[in-house]
Amino acid sequence: MSILNESLATRISDWAPQTEKTTDTIAPQDGQSYVRGPSTPPLAYITIPQLLRDAVSRFGPRDAVVFSEQNIRLSYYDLDRAVDELASGLLALGLEKGDRVGVWSPNRFEWVLTQFATARVGLVLVNINPAYRLGELEYALNKVACKTIIAAKSFKTSDYAGMLRNLAPELENCEPGRLRSATLPHLRNVIIMDDQPGPGAYSFEELRKLGGPAQQLRIPEIDRTLSPDDAINIQFTSGTTGMPKGATLSHYNIVNNARFVTDRIRLSETDRLAIPVPLYHCFGMVMGVLGAIGKGATMVFPGEGFDAAQTLDALAKERCTAVYGVPTMFVAMLEDLGDTPRDLSSLRTGIMAGAPCPVEVMQRVNCEMNMKEVTICYGMTETSPVSFQSFVDDPTEKRCETVGRVHPHLEIKIVDPDGRIVPVGTRGELCTRGYSVMKGYWEDPEKTAESIVDGWMHTGDLAVFDEEGFCSIVGRVKDMIIRGGENIYPREIEEYLMRHPKVSDVQVFGIPHDTLGEEVCAWAIAKPGVELGEEELRESLKGQIAHFKIPRHVRIVDELPMTITGKPQKYVMREKMVAELVA
Repeated sequence: MSILNESLATRISDWAPQTEKTTDTIAPQDGQSYVRGPSTPPLAYITIPQLLRDAVSRFGPRDAVVFSEQNIRLSYYDLDRAVDELASGLLALGLEKGDRVGVWSPNRFEWVLTQFATARVGLVLVNINPAYRLGELEYALNKVACKTIIAAKSFKTSDYAGMLRNLAPELENCEPGRLRSATLPHLRNVIIMDDQPGPGAYSFEELRKLGGPAQQLRIPEIDRTLSPDDAINIQFTSGTTGMPKGATLSHYNIVNNARFVTDRIRLSETDRLAIPVPLYHCFGMVMGVLGAIGKGATMVFPGEGFDAAQTLDALAKERCTAVYGVPTMFVAMLEDLGDTPRDLSSLRTGIMAGAPCPVEVMQRVNCEMNMKEVTICYGMTETSPVSFQSFVDDPTEKRCETVGRVHPHLEIKIVDPDGRIVPVGTRGELCTRGYSVMKGYWEDPEKTAESIVDGWMHTGDLAVFDEEGFCSIVGRVKDMIIRGGENIYPREIEEYLMRHPKVSDVQVFGIPHDTLGEEVCAWAIAKPGVELGEEELRESLKGQIAHFKIPRHVRIVDELPMTITGKPQKYVMREKMVAELVA
């Protein structure tokens, strides 16, 4: 990569892991629920290509990426060359800075290569959920006017190529790069990650070879025009109502957030980070990929999708020192580890995010997986994503009962429905302000204005601070149940139910009621090998919480509906419960 904009560049040597002292984190002042993160280390005003360039210059011969399932291993030098090659191919398609390029695939080498190649020439990467079906795909591509889509041919039960041809049958009779579709009017190029892409589409390998000397010469010229403030990534939020919104993030947003996340786990160039979480989400592409690049660490991708055995095998074989996951992924790995032990002595740290972590699970991860320094994170796509994170030496109970303390360079306040800051220890809506707040929802000023007020991102999450600045997420503003005039917070009930020795997981939600307004429901999963009764669960709450909080309806289920990132879908449970009771 060419050297340019050196006045803006911050070398990775300046980004060496810094042990952030917990005393640097400012606790709430004057008993009010407002905190401001440390002002050091400084923010970096750089782009993603600058971040990669510095990593290549310092760590060139080291392993950059390992894709175990695809048997691919590249050094930083190799990755750099592959990125420029693909970037040239994208330019050969006729794409211009600011054009949108969708990527629709499970965790594959092609995904990471596309992430860096699009950023290299100022194209906006559009993350498309691998679980999307026809209607969602059509909406996403048209909402942001994607000119190009790079897709896997298929994954599990998803026939990506087939769905694209269903939406754009014109592919059967057009030359690659010349698509004119009635349903997808903006789409011109379809690239399939397969040697046989079919009529009207390029294969990924063809795209990599499409560029020539003319495109290579253009790359440095485009690079000089890139700004850290440019939009570079669009991620669709999985809202519970309405159509998904395209959160638009800049280089500045995600490069800095990735850095602070990996600072907290003390990641360095000697670490090998396993990333079994999906790339289409911030957890994978920001906290994982950009976080590793910023430290010169090695990224290890165990497989296209999460599989406990496959992940454990990769952890052992590659001598990984860190791994990311949601609590359910760690539970699955612990169960598999009990059946088939592996040598995980190299593990040290990682991140568990996406849902609360039971203390028992944390303790087992610390001991059985050797991850003494695993941390907890909280954030949202719209804040790039992390706002709170525990430190590696925080007590276990703090790492389970809270989401840690505020990240550097961010302000956080907790407010009541009228927007007033509440006292410490009082529940309210969590709001974030600072460098990490998205540019907005793509071409949706109305929704953006509803969410960002005076620079503050209103998260929709209910939270509470303690005196030390530890934050606990206690529910969603919209999840709060109002029963007979009483405000009921599902998280409080869930915490009591999780204490039951037979309960593996539980979710509490409200359903409509003619006279009370709402009634409380609970879905629970029993631990393996035990019998759990519905009335038994209700009885366990008597004398523990107020009678009106005890769920009227309890169901013991085999599984809970979750998003691909491991977040419970309470609206799905609500709909199923209502349908069952009406039937």
